[in-house]
Amino acid sequence: MTDGSEFRLEQLGAWGAQDTFTVDRARTIAYAAATNDPIRQHTEGVYAPPVFAVVPIMVPMADAAMSVVPDDLMLRILHGEHDFRFHRPIEPGETLAVRARPIGIEGKSSGVVVTAHIETHSRDAGDLVNEQFFVGFFRGGVFDGSRGEPSPAHGFEAGLRVLAPDFTMAHTFDTDQTFRYADAAGDPMPIHLDDDFAKAMGLPGIIVHGLCTIATLSHGLITRISPDDPAKLKRLAVRLSSPAFPGQTITTAVWATGHADGRDRYAFETWSDNDTFVIKDGLAEFEPPVDRKTT
Repeated sequence: MTDGSEFRLEQLGAWGAQDTFTVDRARTIAYAAATNDPIRQHTEGVYAPPVFAVVPIMVPMADAAMSVVPDDLMLRILHGEHDFRFHRPIEPGETLAVRARPIGIEGKSSGVVVTAHIETHSRDAGDLVNEQFFVGFFRGGVFDGSRGEPSPAHGFEAGLRVLAPDFTMAHTFDTDQTFRYADAAGDPMPIHLDDDFAKAMGLPGIIVHGLCTIATLSHGLITRISPDDPAKLKRLAVRLSSPAFPGQTITTAVWATGHADGRDRYAFETWSDNDTFVIKDGLAEFEPPVDRKTT
């Protein structure tokens, strides 16, 4: 446990080194299969699935978050929140340039929250493909107050719960889901693959990757809201509340909350079959159909 004196606050706002990543079509198809994505453009490798956006940035994202905290906290990191901003889909065959920076830190009662901002550009065309905000929670850290920028807001209006959702969707994770996802995403953390290790970490057993859960929700939302054009998903933000498990069914309730800044907005929450929240503060934004756009 640290008293806050060893935090490297000078890192806030500083971009790390730029990495490049060439998008392999077979890998994007494997990612779709590993998340049970049924969308044709993803299964055929026309576009990468939206949450594939984490694959090129896994290392710089983690490095940015951990660059601020003392060494003894680095391995205590948990995935707290993620906010995707999709400017366009990732296309197989292109080479991406990625960079990340920590932008904010805040002390909580049970740990420390660090927010990292990540940008993905096309290396050749130079256009911004997506932005991501990753919130890492470092268990057991102590930090007084906050510094830098807070993570972007995407809260859930409690009054929605007294209204019937516009739709619900259920997904059941396969018993081998974590093994397939680990290969496709390049995320071999043992809490997702080794039952004994997961139990040693205080978990009931292997847990589903949080990003696999998010990917599952993304294709569920696209299938219900924009099945013909997955590129209309422009923002997807969640707070990860508790893990899901292989073989478990999760249910998501979705409320349409109106139209703002040229986009249709949807709030959602996800819970498991034992009534435990898996996702809170869910927000999705879709570009509306062409015939509904304002000129």
